Amino acid sequence: MTLRDARPEDASALAALSIEVWLGTYIRRGVTAEFADYALDTFTRANFERWLALPAERFIVSQNEEGIDGFLRLSQGAPGPLPGCSDTEITTLYVQPRHKGHGIGRNLLQAGLGAALALDAPSVWLATNSENTPAIAFYQAQGFERIGRTYFRIGEEAYPNDVFRYAFPRH
Repeated sequence: MTLRDARPEDASALAALSIEVWLGTYIRRGVTAEFADYALDTFTRANFERWLALPAERFIVSQNEEGIDGFLRLSQGAPGPLPGCSDTEITTLYVQPRHKGHGIGRNLLQAGLGAALALDAPSVWLATNSENTPAIAFYQAQGFERIGRTYFRIGEEAYPNDVFRYAFPRH
């Protein structure tokens, strides 16, 4: 496993990996048109090309001998949904399901936290679906604290998301 900053030519791989992980995580009883439209409209090569070019966005990828198997997206200037959140968000942490359990997510998270600390962020925040118990357990094991709840909207539906914060120790 090699960690590196994403490059513009990674946009297609990041889009495909995002669709794989997002659908596998959030589609539980069949694919609806609203969920399909969201995934296909959001996780596109063009969107990733645009996001990769933004100075406030940093993508760190995990690359194995065949391709990208995970990535973390760190966003600056992303005010949190709750008081006590900084403006630095771990927007995305995706690892291909078949590569989970090999330390990829932990290594990506540590690299993302290091990048945020280098930016002098006092803390980072993230949100994850309130029913995503594996992700919740992972973040808590890495030192994140649950600070509240927000909602993610697709169409007319609102899905509860737990908000977590990691505060950097100050010396």
